[in-house]
Amino acid sequence: MSHPTSRLLAMLELLQANQRAGGAALAERLGVDQRTVRRYAERLVELGIPVIAERGRYGGYRLMPGYKLPPLMLTDDEATAVVLGLLTGRRLGLPGPAAEAALAKVQRVLPPALRDRVQALQETLGFTMGTRDGAAPATAAVLTLAEAARHRRRVRLNYVSWKGAASERELDPHGLVFHSGRWYVTGYDHGRGEVRTFRVDRIRSTELRAETFEMPPDADPVRQVTTSLAGVPYAHEVEVLLKTTPERARARIPPSVGTLAETSDGVLLSMRVEHLDGMAQMLAGLGWPFVIRRPGELRDAVRELAVRLMAQAGHDSAVDG
Repeated sequence: MSHPTSRLLAMLELLQANQRAGGAALAERLGVDQRTVRRYAERLVELGIPVIAERGRYGGYRLMPGYKLPPLMLTDDEATAVVLGLLTGRRLGLPGPAAEAALAKVQRVLPPALRDRVQALQETLGFTMGTRDGAAPATAAVLTLAEAARHRRRVRLNYVSWKGAASERELDPHGLVFHSGRWYVTGYDHGRGEVRTFRVDRIRSTELRAETFEMPPDADPVRQVTTSLAGVPYAHEVEVLLKTTPERARARIPPSVGTLAETSDGVLLSMRVEHLDGMAQMLAGLGWPFVIRRPGELRDAVRELAVRLMAQAGHDSAVDG
């Protein structure tokens, strides 16, 4: 950094990366004396960048809180990390329009050589996970709920259920959870008198309240959301005894799918499903012996799946011969 302009930009980057930087530390990083650092700070102020100088023995420099720099300065590694994060987020089902716009902006301002390399990464990067369809919540709702959970503030929600029924809820939010392309908030619902889970994309408005609350010591937003999802009232209530160990069952069946209980004969899987043919396919895919306890119709679905597989196996044999 032999050129003064390079050192000036480097100082700006250091101030962006740190809430506060001491004069001596800046001088050492830039390879100049502290008097030159003061001149750089004055020059940044002349350029319209509000650098605050703190006097005294332990003085230093910082940017004015809340100030947003028009040119976001990123190193090559930082820019690549941002692009990778946005690409991965898109695959996970994070809100599309905002992520796509941010990705396009970052790529536009990259130096040509780095932009070409990042574009090559984007075109050749593969994922083992399938693309999830995300349900984009309102940014204001996400930020308000996060603030409320952090500061233990109650919120008032205008919520629309999956049936289309609108209601107002007074909620003590315990935390936000992102799962399978959707955002959820969990907390104590004063109207129901119990801990509940809400999809954030179904929240039409949020209002931060003055009331505060104490976080329960056993609050676990991730566990609450996965347990709630496993208990969604689908059409069929299923109980199947899996002939395997609890460790293997937990490794293959997440809490959001169903509950697992160890028994003397194996592991009891309890869950609700909308379609029994899909449940039959799941059991076949697990590859363990099992005993269906209920419903009886699931046995019919398993038999029908077995017949289809046998027919397919016979068809394949004919083709191979």
